[in-house]
This record gives sequence, structure tokens and C-alpha cells, in this order.
Amino acid sequence: MNRLTLILPVFFLVVIAVALFYFLGSPAPAVSLTPESGPIAIRRDLTVKLDAGRGVLKRLTIAAVQGEKTVNVLVKDYPGKSQQATETVNLLRSGLKEGPFTLQVRATNSAPRFGADRTTSKQFAFTFENKPPAVAVLSIAHNITRGGAGLVVYTVAKEVEKTGVVIGNQFYPGYRQGGEYYTCLFPFPYDMDLNQFIPRVTAVDRAGNERVVGINYHLIDKNFPPDRINLTPAFVDKIAAEFRDRDPQATSSLELFLKVNGEVRAQDRKTIQDLSRQTSPVPLWEGIFLRMPNAAPLGGFAQTRTYVYEGKEVDTQTHLGFDLASLAHAEVPAANRGKVVFAGDLGIYGQCIIIDHGMGLQTIYGHLSRIGVKEGDNVEKGQMIGNTGATGMAGGDHLHFEVVVSGQSVNPIEWWDPSWIKNNVSSKLELVKTPAGK
Repeated sequence: MNRLTLILPVFFLVVIAVALFYFLGSPAPAVSLTPESGPIAIRRDLTVKLDAGRGVLKRLTIAAVQGEKTVNVLVKDYPGKSQQATETVNLLRSGLKEGPFTLQVRATNSAPRFGADRTTSKQFAFTFENKPPAVAVLSIAHNITRGGAGLVVYTVAKEVEKTGVVIGNQFYPGYRQGGEYYTCLFPFPYDMDLNQFIPRVTAVDRAGNERVVGINYHLIDKNFPPDRINLTPAFVDKIAAEFRDRDPQATSSLELFLKVNGEVRAQDRKTIQDLSRQTSPVPLWEGIFLRMPNAAPLGGFAQTRTYVYEGKEVDTQTHLGFDLASLAHAEVPAANRGKVVFAGDLGIYGQCIIIDHGMGLQTIYGHLSRIGVKEGDNVEKGQMIGNTGATGMAGGDHLHFEVVVSGQSVNPIEWWDPSWIKNNVSSKLELVKTPAGK
């Protein structure tokens, strides 16, 4: 066997390897689209994500096809060394009409040094829908007090992906009660200007079309008296000892106290807002909410507290619950029927229980010495769930009772009032059971 006979097979193998690397060395780019199908409104943006893998992005073309009409909605070249990209696509100027259409996405990459271009082509089916959902408010006489809550009952005439009440830049979700009927509990934030409180019902359908309608309402202003709390060194030392793990580097008890009173308090509010999403879409509660019996009020809702230490004002915070004191380690009843969504340590609240009552309505029981329920438990109105204590940021044995609506604290006094419950909650929920005009 001569030398040429040995070289030729090797040569051909090298040629084949080079050819394979040229054509197959860099994979075609990965393409994803969000949303990838279904109904879509003219104003809804689509998001395209590209990943060239080992290659380099070269060109992206997106065309909308409807019947015999084809419109390029995005053409982009990537002259640099981009391997990944995210693009936003808007069909506002596409000229498409209502009805089905196809979005054709074609992405090309090139090899970083040597190799052929590779292209990915995908098609996505959509339907243009530009008519917003019909919304009708059924409930009337919405009398809403600063720091309190309101309930609106309404219908939406098609499937929606989001609905509720919008107040400024805050959204409070509504919950479907069956058929076209929805309810939404919403707060009048204690610190919102009366002229800025303009609640509106919003509904966004699956295509992204939005309808916003007004609510007939009457606002009642309310003032919340402030309070001054004189901090003693003993109390500050107690809080610092309980929260030492939060900042071991703190140089003084006062420094740690202020950190807890501010930063930990804010973290707790975030936790409460997150837990508000763990809610039943239908009401679990029945009638009025119970107040802990034989208990004297120590501190009220939305009370601005100025903290004074050694004659100097050192901090200001707002108290968002109602403090009730009875005997030491007094039994604490569940204010109403519901499901326990939290039972454990919660920062400034100490040992704490949070009960969900449905539709975003939850009650908080703080500073407990004992917790008698666990997460996931169903509880009845009046059921004993724990005992009062002085855990967390408490100066003495008492219950911190708080009511929240979709994460926003509201005045508990309303929920203890039979007349308020009847006029503002129960009578409106009857509209769902017996719709007007039927």
C-alpha cells in the first residue's frame, strides 16, 4: 500500500469534517414569543426572545400575514456580536383587521468565526380582537370613609385575564362569584388625599382590551389622632435583645431599635401584601367580625406615633391596627370564619396568625404568647386560636388586631359594626345571589 492510498481517505475525512462544521457547527437561533397564540388587541405588545447559542445574531424579520396581505412589523439587523436579544413588537401600525392572522418570525445567526448562516422560521397564530369587555356596576350607594373599605358588585360580559378596582396607581383584584358576576373589596387608604381617591372598575380581556367604568360613591373624611411614645432604656434594650440577629453589628440598642421600627416594619408589610394573594375568591366569613371580649383599647388605627428617647424625637411610624388589652395571656378568638395562611414569627408582630376570609379580606393577630393553629387550618368564628402576649415590638401583654384588604390595612372598627356590615357588605353581596331584575 503506497503513501497516496493512506493520505486520500484522511483528506476526504478532513473535507467532510470541515463541511459538516461549516454547515452544522453553529445551531440555528432559538426563538420564543410571548404570548405565542390566542386573541390579541391592537395595542398589546408581544415579546420576542432570541438566543444564538454558539453563534452570533445577524437578522430578525417579523411579518404579519392576514389573507393575501403581508406586513413587516419588525426588521432588525445585529451588526455586533450579540448572542441574545429581546425585542418588543407592536401591531398598532400593521393595518390588520379584526379576525385571524399569522405572525411569521424569521431569525438568522452567523458563526462567530467560520461557518454558514443558520435560520429559524416559526409561525404563530393569533386573532385580532379590539372590542373591550362590557362592564356594568350593579351596586349603588358606596359610602366610603377614609381608612375604611368599600365593596362593588359588577358584571363583565366576557372572559377576562384581569379585573378589579383601580385607585391611582394601585390595583385591587376583583373575584368572580359565578357567571358574569364579580365582586371587589377595595380600601380608601388612610393616607390618600380625598381628591386623589377616585375608584374605577377595570376589566382587561384575554386579548388585552381594557374597559374602565366609574363608581357612584360618597366619601367621608376622617382624622386619626396622633400619639407620642416615650421610649425607656429598658424597653429599647428589650427590643434590641429580641432582634439582635437582625443586625449583629449595631453599636447601640437605639440603633437596632430604629432599624427594626423602620426596615423590619417595611419587610413585614411586604410579607402581608404577598400573603394577601393567598385568598379564597368567594367570601368565607359570615356577618360581623368579633372583637376580643373584655378588652380595653390601647392604640387605634392609623395612629401616627412619634417616638421620643431621652427627650428627643427619634422616629415616626404609623400604627395600622387596633391594640386590645385584657388579662395576661388572654384567649384570642378568630374574628370570623376563614383559613389560616400564616402562623409563626413575623418581625415586629412577634408570634402572629393571619386568617384569610376570602376576596382579599384578612385579619392579623400579633404579639401572641401562644399560637394554637397552623397554616392551612380552617377556623370558625369565635374559635380560640391563641393567647395574647408581648412578643415582637410590644411593650406589654396585648393583642394587635389588624384588618387588611388586598394587603392594605383598613379600620377594624367598621368590621365590628353590624350596621356598617349590613349596609356596605352583606346587602351588596345579595346582588350576586339574587341579581337585580331577575
